Amino acid sequence: MFHRILIANRGEIALRILRTCRDMGIQTVVAHSTADADSLPVRLADESICIGPPEARLSYLNIPSLISAAAITDSEAIHPGYGLLSENSTFAEICRACGIAFIGPSPEAIRLMGDKAQARAMAKQAGAPVVPGSEGALPGVDDAAALAEAMGYPVMIKAAGGGGGRGMRIVREAGALSQAFAACQAEAGAAFGSSELYLEKFIEEARHVEVQVLGDRSGMRVHLGERDCSVQRRHQKLLEETPAPAISAETRAGLAKAALTVANAVNYVSAGTVEFLVDRGGRFYFIEMNTRIQVEHPVTELVTGIDLIREQIRIAAGELLGYKQDAIRSTGHAIECRINAEDPEHFIPSPGRVTAWLPPGGPHVRVDSHLTAGYVVPPHYDSLVAKIIVHGRDRAEAVARMSRALGETVLEGIRTTIPFHRKLLADPAFVAGEFTLPRLVATP
Repeated sequence: MFHRILIANRGEIALRILRTCRDMGIQTVVAHSTADADSLPVRLADESICIGPPEARLSYLNIPSLISAAAITDSEAIHPGYGLLSENSTFAEICRACGIAFIGPSPEAIRLMGDKAQARAMAKQAGAPVVPGSEGALPGVDDAAALAEAMGYPVMIKAAGGGGGRGMRIVREAGALSQAFAACQAEAGAAFGSSELYLEKFIEEARHVEVQVLGDRSGMRVHLGERDCSVQRRHQKLLEETPAPAISAETRAGLAKAALTVANAVNYVSAGTVEFLVDRGGRFYFIEMNTRIQVEHPVTELVTGIDLIREQIRIAAGELLGYKQDAIRSTGHAIECRINAEDPEHFIPSPGRVTAWLPPGGPHVRVDSHLTAGYVVPPHYDSLVAKIIVHGRDRAEAVARMSRALGETVLEGIRTTIPFHRKLLADPAFVAGEFTLPRLVATP
């Protein structure tokens, strides 16, 4: 097992990783920018090291600085968390070349699944159902127009190297395609360093359902059930839950089988998530695989009792899972609300000083957050400041418990999405579990 791990991330996920490391007896080093010098993860780490100024490209995305930080602190491994460099195959490759364990999958798996068009082709070849669309990246807008005309509108343009909802547009008519294509190219190039795009048929009234998988170096792979992530705004997830409501046992089993098919096809080692669209008839289609820990991983932990960060670390250290599929048990229902420092009506970022912070408590309530009273939420990074996660015997109890938890949360000094979540949980469509991607809107 590792003696010391460098945490190459910030905020709540850095603190989440740190806590599991401490439980495992592993020393931690938190790499931080100058903006995060006084953050809670930095304060609680065994050691910290500054890697640059506030701008992410000069600090958290600066590969030479992170490798140097690991070398200076004698860290044997780097945990990238989510976002930032977590799905950067070059970073994983450099870690390997430098003799530093990358706590995640191989560079080859990251590269293959990071190219969404290539991943789609691989999944199709492996036998997983995929959304009809282009076989690879599109050479230009004329090719996109021809394919869209053949498939019929609406269609979805997507960045081949994308994620997190960037570089994506729904196009409902031919006249809007050219402008949307150009916008996606520009956004993809700025966000991912590649302007390659591909095209898919847009599935109306679909649900976004993902399956958590784990794989070790012996070839053992298991799934830990599915999560419904259909509550989104501009393709950004706002609330996640497990198990997914309103899908049949047959669809649930099919999703798990397809997820393991994809993981086996890429020889996946580590924690990963295979994402699908599920239509009204229960038919499902592979859309992508995220080769990292997900923001929403706590809901899976609450129903299975498995610490996914711990499993990532164990697998990266060469340990075997030590259990098979039939040993995994899921009980009850879990919901996570992402609390962002944003105006709840227009979702405009709201950085600033936290003047009061009282998280909710009580049985079966978990809060993942790096907040403290007096903490200044910086304007340089993602606006996520806390995750409230609850567990119930069934969905109704989980919804009621989350409503209670949100109601007793005190977070002052900045605007947050808590009012949005409180209204969402009272919405009849959400309470009934009858919602899809297009029907749920992100304003109260």
